[in-house]
Amino acid sequence: MAATARPHSSGVSGSSLLGRTLKRLQRLWREPESTAQLTPLQLSPELNSEDLDKLTEWMDACLRKDGDSVTARNRAAVLGRNYLSLSDEGRLRFLMLLAERYDLDHQAVEQSFQHWSQAEPEQKYEADQQLREALEPPRLRLLTQFSSLPEGVRFLVDMRADLLRLRQDYPQLAGLEADLKRLLISWFDIGLLQLEQLSWQSSAEVLEKLIAYEAVHAIQSWDDLKNRLDSDRRCFAFFHPSMPAEPLIFVEVALVQGLADNVQQLLDQDAPSLEPEQADTAIFYSISNAQPGLAGISFGNFLIKQVVNLLQKDLPGLQQFSTLSPIPGFCRWLEQQDKTTLEQLPGGALLNSLPEPHSPDQKDYREALIGLVTHYLSQASGKKHFARDPVAHFHLSNGARIEQINWQADISERGLRQSAGLMVNYLYQLPHIEARSQQYILLGERAIAPDLNNYLKP
Repeated sequence: MAATARPHSSGVSGSSLLGRTLKRLQRLWREPESTAQLTPLQLSPELNSEDLDKLTEWMDACLRKDGDSVTARNRAAVLGRNYLSLSDEGRLRFLMLLAERYDLDHQAVEQSFQHWSQAEPEQKYEADQQLREALEPPRLRLLTQFSSLPEGVRFLVDMRADLLRLRQDYPQLAGLEADLKRLLISWFDIGLLQLEQLSWQSSAEVLEKLIAYEAVHAIQSWDDLKNRLDSDRRCFAFFHPSMPAEPLIFVEVALVQGLADNVQQLLDQDAPSLEPEQADTAIFYSISNAQPGLAGISFGNFLIKQVVNLLQKDLPGLQQFSTLSPIPGFCRWLEQQDKTTLEQLPGGALLNSLPEPHSPDQKDYREALIGLVTHYLSQASGKKHFARDPVAHFHLSNGARIEQINWQADISERGLRQSAGLMVNYLYQLPHIEARSQQYILLGERAIAPDLNNYLKP
């Protein structure tokens, strides 16, 4: 699949894309004419104590109920432009102010609840409305003002990325992050998303972002990207109307014969192309969430199902829909097992008996690791009864079956470090997807191919 380079640089960094986005937002959110008579809001990057007083006054004005909505919107634009100019320290102080000063008024909530509980039937509707208003923290109205600005939704997605990064060290931000997540869930409902097939003819801006956002198998160059968009490849992404040039999540698909079992071969730019009509299997080999600020808002299950439907219509000869997936947590989990525990696991006793160093060509070493990874995927649990491996959890919750373990399937430095070079095929058997998804989510039952059950026997 030889490729011709696109006439741009051979790669792009996420930081350069972010920098261009910030500059674009700052241009869009120039000082509005209607705020020209106001005292300008100019904050130092670190947001010192004097700046915090000015910021509080500005936020209060944004939330003033007797003000008009246009002025509030313009004030929000000035506020957002200042946020983009802050340092990391300044952004933390900005978010802490928003989280703490503009949280729920608990006294007002208690009073509204008492009024509601004592209200006569004819007063109940009014009491309902007062209670609902009291239960909405003021910061929600401010966040909603941002959403009406040009690219304001993107601004809020990036703000949540900041919150997720800071929340672990500053638990005071958890409530603000949760409020913003609820807003984003409603704005990014699956019914509002647009599924698009990307190709070499897509805009350079979008293709550049595919390179930057690919999170599973890094795209090395424009030649590599063109290879992944060749005639026997497909790439689909979800977009939101408010972020038309920003893929939210995208999946890369290879059209092949049989289950692919080696990612380096799958991505080999010199391998011959296959006519799409000759393919009997669609391999989903990379699914990347492109927006850190949308973490925990799931689109992947809808993406896979819609892509399967499109591929079936376009290529009725496809008989199988499968992944070629990494096993990112396997080696870390294996290192955490003590010798006694390992002895009791499938393949563990055999692995302990082998002399070191181990060789990938050792049959016993291969059998031991396949047994252990089969146990890890099908039995090891993390949160609740869910699979410990995050990629396994994703596909099992979507109704896939653990189908095939592939030896030396990813010999990249990352693949060897995370999973000793092993990869797995998750098979999506369309008649069984819904039932398997429910059995896994409700009961923790993990569908596994009969051949792999042999590895679980003592």
